[in-house]
Amino acid sequence: MTGGSPVPDARARVLARIRAAVADAPEPPEVTRDYLGRHGTEDPDALLDLLHENLTDYRAHVHRTPPSGLPGLVARILAERGARSVVVPPGLPEEWLAATRAERRTDTPRLTPRALDGTDAVVTGCALAVAETGTIVLDGGPGQGRRALTLVPDLHVCVVRAPGQVAASVPQALPRLDPTRPLTWISGPSATSDIELDRVEGVHGPRTLEVVLLTES
Repeated sequence: MTGGSPVPDARARVLARIRAAVADAPEPPEVTRDYLGRHGTEDPDALLDLLHENLTDYRAHVHRTPPSGLPGLVARILAERGARSVVVPPGLPEEWLAATRAERRTDTPRLTPRALDGTDAVVTGCALAVAETGTIVLDGGPGQGRRALTLVPDLHVCVVRAPGQVAASVPQALPRLDPTRPLTWISGPSATSDIELDRVEGVHGPRTLEVVLLTES
């Protein structure tokens, strides 16, 4: 405190200078948004094939199954990956894990970072998937849970309902998403590379991403 008034912090000073500098600036021109909303077909089967292809390019492991085969497929994936424990986000359909023998851990009360790190896998749904980019979008909705649940366990099994949750492109996906929600955009397992361009997976999130495309039949 100086002279009875708070000393402005650096951020406030910088913002004040910016506001003063642009106070008399003209309004920026309107942005022309004449880009294509999509770049290919709207056929649901073709879009599903494109999503499958692009997910695989990003080193995700992709499976397809009708609803009747989902519990068995999820159980097989967890077993083959050696997952002995799995996080169950709030709102995840119970039948998805009906066939697994892995220990189920709920997030109520919230699991600690240590508990999450000691959990082998997480199974979630998603908000959307983008076919053209092979991207899955999570928004923390029912069956997805908070962001930490999908970043800490080493294995993420994500179920995408097709065709309802498949958007052709990013421009078509954005209007279907709520920008006030915590959006996480996933393109393959977490990966990075050092200055030698050696790829390392699992640094900032799951080492393994298994995507299940849940078809109608």
